[in-house]
Amino acid sequence: MPLSKNATSAALLCSILILVASSASQVGISATHADLIRRLVAAAVDRTHHTVRYDPAYVGIPYPNGDVPADTGVCTDEIIRSYRAVGIDLQKEVHEDMAQNFSAYPRKWRWLSRKTDPNIDHRRVPNLMVFFARKGEILPISSKAKDYKPGDLVTWDLSGNVPHIGIIVDRKAANGHYLIVHNIGRGPQVEDVLFSWKVTGHFRYYGPRALAESWASRPTGRAEPPVPPLLAS
Repeated sequence: MPLSKNATSAALLCSILILVASSASQVGISATHADLIRRLVAAAVDRTHHTVRYDPAYVGIPYPNGDVPADTGVCTDEIIRSYRAVGIDLQKEVHEDMAQNFSAYPRKWRWLSRKTDPNIDHRRVPNLMVFFARKGEILPISSKAKDYKPGDLVTWDLSGNVPHIGIIVDRKAANGHYLIVHNIGRGPQVEDVLFSWKVTGHFRYYGPRALAESWASRPTGRAEPPVPPLLAS
């Protein structure tokens, strides 16, 4: 039965309202993401004002919200401390995911330990790569600097499967590249090192689902992401 003119108009109006509401929701999501990234980047830049002696020693730390001594750390600790400054505890998030999905994490660490260790698991680059792939967004690995944005997390192979990690911030080098905050041995530095080594991972992470449920919806039944090649052994 054909719809009356009034019914057709009402249906059209309803469709328009749905589209407007959807657009508004997307704007809200983007604004929330942008705010977190802004604060995360500011926290990462602030890390460069701290004096940190590079020290990869195993240290027993509290759980959750545990940290090694503030004047020591490695590359992963700059990521951990930056996220903690915006209320996200990677120690807790990584530990909980590893406890439930231990087999998803690199075999190398499973050979060394048959159980999770909240003192060190989140401080290992290969574990963070798997965690960010599972719980965040996997972004393309590109040779174009424009594909890397502030707040993105980048991992490298320094050669010989020695992994490294840093975070892109909103400052730029003279060549237009966004700078990286990282610690490769001289404490937290902000430098133009995006393409200094082989890029092995490119991620974005907005926090646990409880924190991010209003930010993004993920399709159900999504397959787990493949383990990056560097982590396969």
